[in-house]
This record gives sequence, structure tokens and C-alpha cells, in this order.
Amino acid sequence: MKYMIIGSGVAGTTAAVNIRKLDDSGEITVLSDEKIPFYSRIRLIEYLAKEADREDIIIHRNDWYEKNNIQLLLDTSVAGIESDRRQIITSSGARLEYDRLLVASGGVSFVPPIPGSEKEGVFTLRTVLDADEIISYAEGKKKVILIGGGVLGLEAGNSLRKTGHEVTVVEFFPRLLPRQMDPAGAEILKTQMESMGFAFYLGAATKEIPGDDRASGIVLEDGTNIEGDVIIISAGVRPRAGLAKNVGLTINKGVAVNDRMESEIKDIYAAGDVIEHRDRFYGIWPAAAEQGRVAGINMAGGDALYEGTTMSNVLKVVGIDLAAAGDIDADGKCDTIVYKDSEKFIYKKLVLKDNIISGCILFGDISGYRKILKAVKEKRNVQAIRKSLEKWDFESL
Repeated sequence: MKYMIIGSGVAGTTAAVNIRKLDDSGEITVLSDEKIPFYSRIRLIEYLAKEADREDIIIHRNDWYEKNNIQLLLDTSVAGIESDRRQIITSSGARLEYDRLLVASGGVSFVPPIPGSEKEGVFTLRTVLDADEIISYAEGKKKVILIGGGVLGLEAGNSLRKTGHEVTVVEFFPRLLPRQMDPAGAEILKTQMESMGFAFYLGAATKEIPGDDRASGIVLEDGTNIEGDVIIISAGVRPRAGLAKNVGLTINKGVAVNDRMESEIKDIYAAGDVIEHRDRFYGIWPAAAEQGRVAGINMAGGDALYEGTTMSNVLKVVGIDLAAAGDIDADGKCDTIVYKDSEKFIYKKLVLKDNIISGCILFGDISGYRKILKAVKEKRNVQAIRKSLEKWDFESL
């Protein structure tokens, strides 16, 4: 059996691991257009801050692939898929045959149609190569502007703050981290980040990026000019679905797959940031890993189903612990239990629907998160222990 995997990220690599568990003799080939093996995108911000080098962020080195009898082809992009011949064509013209194919080509940074976004000095951050280009260009420059106040944008900004840059964040939404924070929590985060030296323009849209060939800052829709030497656009991720589209697969939010990670074409599977499942696009590491696991099992003849992933994040935002899961009730319409200490920059919130915990935000203190997440996934009724939860006592949860 010949297994071909396009993409060496978490979905593709996890699929390879699970194929090998069930098939110890099949040929597994992983193709990547990057120059280094599977690495942690999550740790790119450490790399950007010069707190980690390339070797530090690599998860599986060449010897791991040799040990697991997996052929890894780096710096190899795929030009096309011919499903009728069961072949993929590389950009160099090589034809590689497969019996079962996984498209795990991941996502690409979304760049809004901002006039001037093509200029020198404008970047996105998705890969090691992106980080290298930012590090090189930012050397000797002072002012950095981030377009986008999401997790990656704030982390990238903090990395550059650590290397001596002045950082201004421009966010279209009226608050930071709109997917992980409600207004009250986001205000505490903003206050803390301002004390660290960040500047913010919230509820602001970028009209254009001025400058000749090189960006010199941004102009907001209200006419405000913000000077900057380095512009980083962090406006989310879109599926990298060109190959799938060209082979005839349906693309909505991403490549449409069923619960077995199967596409519409027999023996072509898809997983990770390139897909949508049950009309949902995730774009998070845990979902991609689980999708890759299910795809790998099924490609090797097993039987596994993917039933979705609870949207949850445990991360550090500018060095501060943050955990968010499920419904964060950003509009304030649900029953909630809230603890706030603005002086210590702590904000905690449990969201309840019909006495069932449906989501949470924990900022500055994430103790109890695992128990809360388990309760969210199990849809546990907590009416009997409500008073304990109001004291933030999770012993009985």
C-alpha cells in the first residue's frame, strides 16, 4: 500500500503516525514545501523573540522519520493531483503514485484587500520563513504596527517588543482577542498590555498602507496616520485549498469531508486547516491533530470517526496565562459566574445554560481549567454545586 501525504504539519504528521501503527510495511511518503521537518507553529513567537532557535522548535528530526520508515520530501511543492491515475505531480515534474492520499496542505495567512499590502515591509506570520524575513527586516528598525488583535498578532507583537521595538496594535473589533475574551476581560488585558508599552487603536479599520515601494505606516479609515517601519498583518487563516479545488473537490469554508475525513473522491482524504467538517472550519492545533489521527486510522483500514472539537485554547498572551473554551458569552446574554481583580489583572468567568457549563474564560489564573473543560465536554449539570463554583472551588466538579 502506498500512502501519500501532502503537508508535514500536525495533521499530516499525526496521520503518518497512525498509519504506521496499523500498517508496519506500507510505503508512507510525506511531502512538504518547507525546508525543515515538522515543527511547532505555536513556538514561532519564541523564535521571533530570539528565545529559541530552529532546532528548538523542531518536533521530529530526520532520525524520527528513519526510525518510523517514513519518507520525508522537504522543499517539494505539489503542482497537481491526477485522481484518475492516482498520481501527484510535483513542481519539478516528478510523478508519484499513491493508493491512498491525504491532503493536509494547511492554511495560509489571510491578507485583506488593503491598498499597499504588497509593499516591502509588510508581512504575515505563518511559517519559519515568514519569521526569518520579519527578523531580518526588523533589524535596526523601531516601530512595528500589527493589523489584527488576535492571539497570533499579540504574540508576534510581544516578541518584537522583547527585541526592543515599539508596538502599535490596530484591531477592527472594539476589543482584543474577540474569539477568546468578552469585553470585561479584554479591557483588563488591554490595560495590562498598555502598562507593558503597547499602544492600541480598537474598532479601527485600515484604509491603506502608504509609502513608495516601502511601507511607511498605515492610514486608518478615519484619516489617522500611524507611522511604522514594519507592518505585520494578522487577520486569520484561510484554507490552502488550491490543489483540492483543481482536482474537483468541493470547497466551501474548506475542503468538505465526512466524519471519516474522506473527500468526495475515493481514497482521497483531507485533514487540518485545509478542511471544513459539518460546515465548520476550526483552524486550531488540537482539531488538526485529531483530524489527522482519524484520517490516518481510516487510510490504513481502521475505523474511526471525527465528531468535532470543543473550541478551546490554553496559551500565554504576552506571557500571561489565558484559557478559553466553548461559549464565552461575549454578548452577556447567559447566566454567568464572574471573578474580577483589575489590580492583579485576573479575570475568570463561567458561562452556564440551563445549569450546564457551556464555556469559560480564565485570564491570569487558569487553575481548574481541565476540570471545567471536562464538564463542558460532558455537558454536566452543576446546579447542585453552584455555591461551590461561585467560590471558585472546583473540588466537587
